[in-house]
Order: sequence, then structure tokens, then C-alpha cells
Amino acid sequence: MLVDRYAVNLRAPLGRRGVLGGGLGLAGLLVLPACTTTSGLGEYFYVDAVRRLLEASTRNAFARLTAPEGFWDSAVARIELPVLFGKRGSVMEGILRSPAFRERLQHRLNIIAEDGARAAAPVVADTVRTIGIENAYALITGEPSAATTFLRAQMGAALVNAMIPELQDIMRITSDPLVNQALSLLAGVDVAQAAHALALEADNAIWYEIGAEEAAIRRDPGKSGDPVLKRVFGG
Repeated sequence: MLVDRYAVNLRAPLGRRGVLGGGLGLAGLLVLPACTTTSGLGEYFYVDAVRRLLEASTRNAFARLTAPEGFWDSAVARIELPVLFGKRGSVMEGILRSPAFRERLQHRLNIIAEDGARAAAPVVADTVRTIGIENAYALITGEPSAATTFLRAQMGAALVNAMIPELQDIMRITSDPLVNQALSLLAGVDVAQAAHALALEADNAIWYEIGAEEAAIRRDPGKSGDPVLKRVFGG
């Protein structure tokens, strides 16, 4: 099942815990002419800097999220139990209403999401390498997650579409007892729908983590080990 990019963007605004958002929309990125800078370094320098910033941010984010307990232990990327598992009905009077079961199920879905992130990582890496970047200076001088916001808008639903088949296969192959037990209580809900719902949640979580990594690099570019980023952000 492929997801329409605009439906995903409308469903998932970019502001979670202040990581993605601020006041910089895509329209704001077009205000500054592409050739305008204050340092005289030139637009090509800033295009390279944005690409390096995105490479470092995405690399760090996926390294964290694909590590054991990566989503679960993240301050910004822990996945909440998808709305799918909160459907009301007579069966909801049973085990799905139990806080203990719901927490165990949430934890298990966060673990499964790690495989989704592994499927999404190369898609993001390829995009960062090839994406056209205009008004790079505006991205560099914008909000703490301006580059992440730009990249997400360009990619649309690409991560969701990359993750759905992987998550669906994992749920089917492993026959996870917690997931199966939950699905058995939801009339008309199958593994494909559960994978779709989890992919949407994981998509948000991944972008939150990338945005957090970008903001961290801007605050302390010296830790990136990249001389270009250190020069741009004063590390």
C-alpha cells in the first residue's frame, strides 16, 4: 500500500517538542535570493554545507534509531501506540484496555520499528546525495531544524512507502504474539493495516530524531568532526 505524500504531510505537522518547526515554512526559504550571503563564501559553499549537515544529521539519527531500543529510548522518537489500537468496541473491554498490555504492545512496536528505520535509511541517504538545494544560505541561517524540514518536504511519503513492506514482512514472519493478540481483538484489522499505521508513526519519529540531530550539530558543530560545518556554525 503506497501512501500519498500530501496526505502524510497534512496528517503529521513537523512540530514535536520543538524539534521540527519554529517559524520557518517553505515559503520563508524563498525570501532570500540564492546568491545572497553575508560572508562572501558563495552559494556553492553553502549548498555543500547543507548537504554535509543533512548527511551528518541523518547518519546520526539512523544510528541511534536502529540500535537496540533505539526508538524506545529516544527523548523525541518514542512511538506512541498507533490510533489503530485504540478503536472502541465491545472487545476493547478486554485486554486492550489494560495499561500493562498496552505498554508492552507499545514497546514491542517500537522494537519492530527499528527494522522499518533500516529500510528507510538508504532511501534518505540517496536523496541527500542527489537532492537539488536552492537558497542554501537561508537553510543554514534558518531555524534549528530548517534543513530537516526542507528534506522532509522534498521526500514526502518516501519513508512511509519504504517501511510498509518491511514492517509487514516482519510482523508476518515473526508472528509476534503481542501483535497477533492485539489484532485478533480488532475486527477487520489485519497485518497490512497494522504495518501501515506503524509506518506512519515511525515516519514522524524518524524526522523528529533527524531534526534533533541537526539542532545538536548547529549547537556544537565541533563534535561533527567536519571542518565545513565547524566553519559555518562557528565550532
